[in-house]
Amino acid sequence: MKNKKILLVGGCGFIGHNLAIHLKNKGAIPVIIDSLAVNNILSFADNEIKNKKLYSSILNNRIELLNSNQIKLIIQDARDYHAVSKIYNEIKPDIIIHLAAVSHANKSNKDPHSTFDHSFRTLENTLDYARVNKTHTIYMSSSMVYGNFDSQDVNEESPCKPIGIYGTLKYSGELLVKAYNQIFDLPYTIIRPSALYGERCVSRRVGQIFIENAIQGIDITINGDGEEKLDFTYIEDLITGIGLCCEKDKALNETFNLTYGKSRKINELTEILKNEFPKIKIFYKEREKFMPERGTLDVTKAKKLLDYKPVNSIDTGYIKYISWYKEFWDNLK
Repeated sequence: MKNKKILLVGGCGFIGHNLAIHLKNKGAIPVIIDSLAVNNILSFADNEIKNKKLYSSILNNRIELLNSNQIKLIIQDARDYHAVSKIYNEIKPDIIIHLAAVSHANKSNKDPHSTFDHSFRTLENTLDYARVNKTHTIYMSSSMVYGNFDSQDVNEESPCKPIGIYGTLKYSGELLVKAYNQIFDLPYTIIRPSALYGERCVSRRVGQIFIENAIQGIDITINGDGEEKLDFTYIEDLITGIGLCCEKDKALNETFNLTYGKSRKINELTEILKNEFPKIKIFYKEREKFMPERGTLDVTKAKKLLDYKPVNSIDTGYIKYISWYKEFWDNLK
């Protein structure tokens, strides 16, 4: 990866800023394009979060880390075809990692226009540049493309039957990427993560919301009975896997599940949380109908082709995340 130019579109997000730092430490030259429109406190509805100072501090911390690691950030709306095409041509990246998206299923269902704009139009602009120079394009998809899991675990050959706007757009993106490969011989890699958690997340995923509420003494509400299983994946494992996709030729023109590879019950996550916050109160409500029933993503293919080795179960990864959050919260206070 030494001196490889890697462009991260939407790179100030949860995955992107962590990934950029990882790539820089590996000797690559990451460059970020981000409008800061989605990764911005103003993108949250007034009633969506209790503590705007907390979110602002986390988002600012991302920028501080990028600056301290001397990672170039170009503030530009990736939906603007002519502007981003000019930037792509100036940078001439060896790899493009397309991360731009509205990264939450509930938000996507409530605002489909914005989701299409940030997720699909930005991808079209990336692909139109990449096809000319045959630039390796890594597309960040989602486990949501599978819809309801047909069995306890799914592999990359399992049928995709997405439910709702988010999963459908992610799967549409996969099909578009493959179409560019068919027509223009574009080298690609598609990545399907699941139930991510980790430092500096503000994407409103369950792992984040649980800690955020607990640390502020706010009750926790779970959709459903908590017995649903998710393949919780610590951010370190995912970005290590993405790094391998940048390094290895065996990643070309392949689709990978990049998760921990073993699902756990949501109630198991809250049990870990209770050990750290004994006074928290947990309530349950009716499960939202547009959330698919999921489970384990089989990572055998990634282990075989990429030598991918996820190491953080929730028993270790979630503890790390809680420790980081406590320290961040104390410093904020």
